[in-house]
This record gives sequence, structure tokens and C-alpha cells, in this order.
Amino acid sequence: MSGHVDSHGHGGHDQHHDDHGHGHEHHDDGIGHSTFKGYMIGFVLAVILTAIPFWLVMSGGFQKPATTSIVVLAFAAVQIVVHMIYFLHMNTKSEGGWNMLALIFTMVLVLITLSGSIWVMYHMDHNMMPSMMMREMQNLP
Repeated sequence: MSGHVDSHGHGGHDQHHDDHGHGHEHHDDGIGHSTFKGYMIGFVLAVILTAIPFWLVMSGGFQKPATTSIVVLAFAAVQIVVHMIYFLHMNTKSEGGWNMLALIFTMVLVLITLSGSIWVMYHMDHNMMPSMMMREMQNLP
């Protein structure tokens, strides 16, 4: 038996670390670890998904600003998906599906918060308009 004891209290060499099965040589966890090609595809898609809305806004591609806003928001949503897939490596299999569950939960919370805020602001605007207050004052005896 060797008289050498390492800092972890294990005698001998690092054979004990190999027995635990958590070496860093192989990651077969179902997550697609990207390559340079994958990052370049994501980068090119991100540039295209940025350039098209920029061109639409700068050239005045649509007559109505509301149409331009909807198209830009659609491109933004697609770009979010591209970033999550190519740069964050999110899919339904990563972390046993917990990443996707957390993403869905976050999206539901954001949707509830935004829709509730818009609903409250609309009703506050509708109920507190100066023209409405003027009509009420004119109807007083």
C-alpha cells in the first residue's frame, strides 16, 4: 500500500474519482452541445431577423404603424426562439424537461402580468378621461 495520501484523504492515485461515474469526458445527457457551425447558423439567423425589421422600419415598408409594430414583434418572437435554441441550447430534453417547464411558467406569468396591466390602464384611461369629467360637470344642476 502506498504511503501517498492526496488532499481528499484518498490513498494512491485518482482511481477513486473514476469509480463515481461523473467524469467530464462524456456528456450524454441529451443536450445538443453546439459546434462552431451551430453558433454560426444562430448568428446568421439573428442578424437576418434583426436586419429585416430594421429595414421595414427605416424604409416605411407598411402604411400603418400598427402593421409595422406587429411584424416587428413577430420577428422578435422568432428571434427569441432562435436564441433559446442555438445559444442557450434549450429543448424539451434539456435538464429532464425542467427548463421547458420553467420557460412555460415564465411565459404564463408574463402574459398574466402584461394583460392585467393593459386591462387596468385601459379602464383607468376610459374612466378618467377629461371629456367624460366635463360632461358630468355639465349635467350637474
